[in-house]
Amino acid sequence: MPPQTSFGLQDPHYFLGRGEILSWINDTLSLRLNKVEETCNGAVACQLLDVLHPGTVPMAKVDFNANNEYQMINNYKVLQDCFNKLKIDKYVEVARLVKGRPLDNMEFMQWFKAYWDQVTMGQPPAPYDGPGRRSLCKTGDMKASSGGSKAGIKAAPAAAPRAAPAAPAAPRPSIGAKTASPGDRDQMDKLNHQLEDLRIKADGFEKEKEFYYSKLRDVELLCQTPVISDVAVMKRVQEILYAATTEDGNRIMRETQVEFAGREYTEDELSGQDS
Repeated sequence: MPPQTSFGLQDPHYFLGRGEILSWINDTLSLRLNKVEETCNGAVACQLLDVLHPGTVPMAKVDFNANNEYQMINNYKVLQDCFNKLKIDKYVEVARLVKGRPLDNMEFMQWFKAYWDQVTMGQPPAPYDGPGRRSLCKTGDMKASSGGSKAGIKAAPAAAPRAAPAAPAAPRPSIGAKTASPGDRDQMDKLNHQLEDLRIKADGFEKEKEFYYSKLRDVELLCQTPVISDVAVMKRVQEILYAATTEDGNRIMRETQVEFAGREYTEDELSGQDS
């Protein structure tokens, strides 16, 4: 039976903290990452897959020192090709990961840990020479001076001044002058406002997601508390938390209602009790 590749948001791996994820990565690959977002260039994911499926990942095509989006995307192409060969049904949101945002990269590494545990079944992998495998990569092992992928993202804009001496860059202002009509400026203002609104909404969604994650984590800890964990209904609550799909969770909820309350209750009935 092939390992599971789809995990519900209630899967316990999505409640692992940054420290746990970093320890797993660093211990497995002999790295010294300080932040989860340092995995954003895709090289770490490629090497984790190399540990799980030896001989599948062409490490010579992986760039551990990728520090701009073009180089990072190449790493993710290697990763996606390997996923396809291994029939791993996982959509990688490359455009979000390469931005180096902590939450996006944390979720991807949490998914990877869930997949890892499915493949290894909790057993340690075969001995693995992390630095030796990275030495085969396009630019060798991760450079200590690069400070990891996060630093690479910050350094990327610095490449712009190298192109500054090129004379053709000068005509740009004249192009801007031709298009800087009042109508164009109004249109740009509207687009900037729309972009800012989208950013605010995205930040709100991330905060809301973290809020509900913390609530689910509180419930999970309560279910795992000694004595409380032995209460029959709490065991059913934990089953709902770990259900792989929404349908499974709903089914367990209905079965629990029948078992403990004698019948199923609709959402309208239960909402009416609060009024």
